Amino acid sequence: MATLKLEIVTPEAKIYSEDVDSVTLPGVEGELGIYPMHIPLMTQLAAGEVCARKSGEDHFLAVGEGFVEVTGERVAILTDMAIKADDIDEAKAEEARRRAEARLQDKLGADEHATVQAALLHSLTQLNVKRRRRG
Repeated sequence: MATLKLEIVTPEAKIYSEDVDSVTLPGVEGELGIYPMHIPLMTQLAAGEVCARKSGEDHFLAVGEGFVEVTGERVAILTDMAIKADDIDEAKAEEARRRAEARLQDKLGADEHATVQAALLHSLTQLNVKRRRRG
């Protein structure tokens, strides 16, 4: 059976690099399903959940915004955040959400407001992925 090489990279590290059967990811215009021999594609990645199917088993990751490049045999995701669902610390993500929401109540400059908004989006994405996988 044909596979795809899925690589997920953040500014800090390569988070995931495996041969997979398929990938489902959150695009800015909706969910995308990628299979081997997919038509070449470049698109924006929305914050959400990536599902990598490998040998009949699903592996989930929370991802931030970024970009996706698809070729017939490779999916490369460049994102500002990527965490495997099993590695998400729900308590830490909940605390980060509370801190970000509290900071948004303060008077912030445009740059700081954007930074806090991004932190809030990251924590909410992690919480959504963790809670969906838990139940």
